[in-house]
Amino acid sequence: MPAVDIARLKLQAAVLVEKFDQPSAFLKHLHEILDAYADRTLRMGRVASPVSVLPAYRVPQSVMRQIEMELGPLAATFPEQAMALTDSLWKDGFLESRLLAATLLGRIHPETVLLLERITAWVSRTRDDQLRLALLSTSLVRIRRESPSIFLQLLRGWFDPAIPKMWGNAIHAIIPLLQDPNYDNLPPVFNLLSPVIKSIPSIMQDDLADLINALYAASPVETTYFLRQVIISASSPTLSVTIRRILPQLPATLRPIALELVRQKTTKG
Repeated sequence: MPAVDIARLKLQAAVLVEKFDQPSAFLKHLHEILDAYADRTLRMGRVASPVSVLPAYRVPQSVMRQIEMELGPLAATFPEQAMALTDSLWKDGFLESRLLAATLLGRIHPETVLLLERITAWVSRTRDDQLRLALLSTSLVRIRRESPSIFLQLLRGWFDPAIPKMWGNAIHAIIPLLQDPNYDNLPPVFNLLSPVIKSIPSIMQDDLADLINALYAASPVETTYFLRQVIISASSPTLSVTIRRILPQLPATLRPIALELVRQKTTKG
């Protein structure tokens, strides 16, 4: 792929953002930039990414970061225009354009009309893992930091038993909140997760392991107490079986505690 001339790239990005409120013109110029920096080791420039189900240019990360940096302040200042642009970027269908849309969603004010509905809809439909994780982390960054109560309410909807396919998304959306050193209000998180963990299907054991690890990293003492309450009070034996299966994935200091809790539950059951 072509070497990135930072000065030239900054100029290109600056010209691009002048079309912020003109989605069609923006997309045309965006593709010109992406094509200029495309990985030519694969044919043409518009190629299927080997790590994505979407067509992709596979440009250097520095190219996308510069564009995102230029667009961020505009998205924060003009939410309606930003929403219109993200819609066009998503419909464009390329990995880079959709990742850019996901990034812009995370810069838009959390109270913007249809923002949360859009993220929910896109998360539920995407099949690309890289894009899904971007939507679950980057797209939710402002609401996660500025309105954690609204964020948890959003995830409560995703944990609806009627839509189990969204449970994995909800788990991986809440992990960045647990990893935020500025967030320490875990009781609402435990209240949200208690019924979920009690009834989580065994097919989601890897998701459960990721969640428990994030909880334990955030607060070992509170998480240990929480798991004790959840495991002992669970009505189904499935949770105990799942906990046994994921023991090797849990922190070494938590494994004997979790195993003892499962044994206690089995004995009482």
